[in-house]
Amino acid sequence: MSDSSPRRVRVRAPELIGKGGWLNTGDKQYTLADLRGRIVILDFWTFCCINCLHVLDELRELEEKHRDTVVIIGVHSPKFVHEAEHQAVVDAVERYGVEHPVLDDPELATWKQYAVRAWPTLVVIDPEGYVVAQHAGEGHAHAIERLVAELEAEHEAKGTLRRGDGPYVAPEPEPTVLRFPGKALLLPSGNFLVSDTTRHQLVELEGDGETVVRRIGSGARGFADGSAQEASFSEPQGLALLDDGASVVVADTVNHALRRLDLGTGEVTTLAGTGKQWWQGSPTSGPAREIDLSSPWDVAVFGGRVWIAMAGVHQLWAYDPVDGTVAVAAGTTNEGLVDGPAAEAWFAQPSGLAATADRLWLADSETSALRWVDLDGHVHTAVGTGLFDFGHRDGAAEQALLQHPLGVTALPDGSVAVADTYNHALRRYDPATGEVTTLATDLREPSDAVLVGDDIVVVESARHRLTRLRLPEEAVRVAAVAHHTQRAATEVAPGTLRLDVIFQAPAGQKLDIRYGPSTRLLVSSTPPELLLKGEGADTDLSRELELNPAVTEGVLHVSAMAASCDDDPAGGTSRSKTGGEYPACHVHQQDWGVPVRLTEGGADRLPLVLAGMDDAQTP
Repeated sequence: MSDSSPRRVRVRAPELIGKGGWLNTGDKQYTLADLRGRIVILDFWTFCCINCLHVLDELRELEEKHRDTVVIIGVHSPKFVHEAEHQAVVDAVERYGVEHPVLDDPELATWKQYAVRAWPTLVVIDPEGYVVAQHAGEGHAHAIERLVAELEAEHEAKGTLRRGDGPYVAPEPEPTVLRFPGKALLLPSGNFLVSDTTRHQLVELEGDGETVVRRIGSGARGFADGSAQEASFSEPQGLALLDDGASVVVADTVNHALRRLDLGTGEVTTLAGTGKQWWQGSPTSGPAREIDLSSPWDVAVFGGRVWIAMAGVHQLWAYDPVDGTVAVAAGTTNEGLVDGPAAEAWFAQPSGLAATADRLWLADSETSALRWVDLDGHVHTAVGTGLFDFGHRDGAAEQALLQHPLGVTALPDGSVAVADTYNHALRRYDPATGEVTTLATDLREPSDAVLVGDDIVVVESARHRLTRLRLPEEAVRVAAVAHHTQRAATEVAPGTLRLDVIFQAPAGQKLDIRYGPSTRLLVSSTPPELLLKGEGADTDLSRELELNPAVTEGVLHVSAMAASCDDDPAGGTSRSKTGGEYPACHVHQQDWGVPVRLTEGGADRLPLVLAGMDDAQTP
């Protein structure tokens, strides 16, 4: 490294290996050597993960602005067994509008080479093939943008920057009526309303589930109210009929908003959300149009309010149509499976809702769980055990398994149908018997279902269609399969474990201490007995944990947040309401679930990189 270059830790980047090969490259396979001269950003993601989807959206602007110098490569690193299927990755790349090359790494080979510990993780490689930065979680696009500008200038001067077109080759669009539809609703007319998610539209279909009546939305990703032709959405998902029977509330997921569709006129208006994503510290209640939301995935009317599966922050919120307010209804924002009073419950990416007179059922996707909220606001779990166990197993609910369900439908007999998405199945839970059975298999990523008389119509998302099934009197029998997440447990020594969350404020920024400490670290464990000391919240990003030698395996839940502001107001400012300028500030946050195994001779330090490089691990 020449003396004129910024002092920056550089580690040689390991090769990119993935058994599934490359997508979005016109079938060409790439090595790092092929990308020499470009700034490469590796985005380690998995398509089940809402935080990964947030990062895809964060990167779009940077990707466009630096298209001739930056190559973003998605490294798909599966959590669930289904995500290791190559076709499922192909589908996800189209479903979420990924416009850069993707390496399909079903065996986590590249993930291990780069010592990644969390989804999502971003790694920046300079034009000479060295790793110069690593960031876990969301909120880092501004820091990477600044680093990219520095690297462009530095390597332009050294003659090591190579500009030009990147390796991205767009796939041919498929001419299906629906494209990765998300949710469906039976309208009073007998027609269906479907969220045509990847095309950013709503589609009304006749009762046959195939014939198009009308499309609502321009079809271009955007956030605009207006007529059916003028309005725009961004990956809409959940739909619910409002009590007036004449309008539908829409979970406009990537716009972080709730929209209202007037069924008579086709007019679209905004009910809740600002279009910006909610971050820790933002208001959690107030006038609905003034409060930020975070990836609302489904909606259901329960107890006079519109409940929202707020997948992006692992909570349930509620919109009150009478006074036009929105507020948190359940969940702490911690990711996991904890029952109890609404304010203490933990969820993990709730993605499907269905209301009955006395229960709000929910599909809690990342814990592969079916859960419910009672009229007193208590949260209960019917099926599911936590973040890392999943599969396809029928029988008693305590030992039954699902795999990343996205939809739930209340049935007339008091039981519940679950769109068991990654098992390609429709399952049934009967509260009267406590049994889980399988209603149908050979569906392709079912994401929702609606009742029509004696039939159930399933949104078969990855086959781009609605599929009508007769509700069987006898359940289908399937061979039981149980899985555990493929991510290997970290071997740690019993006793004292030093937890270090690495955070280095990006170049040109400093920690934001205007309102007190700018960092927060929250630690807990499953089972709780794993931690003898060190759980709870504090502002220090390092902590000594005491691990119980009597507990041989478990999961450490670590949540970290840091806020930084531009050091030089000229580097980016926001204007206050009083007219003065203040530095632009940014929140960096990430939750880790770290499976650990206690073994003599295991590590006594656990470093987790939020932003920067872990100097202790750098040769």
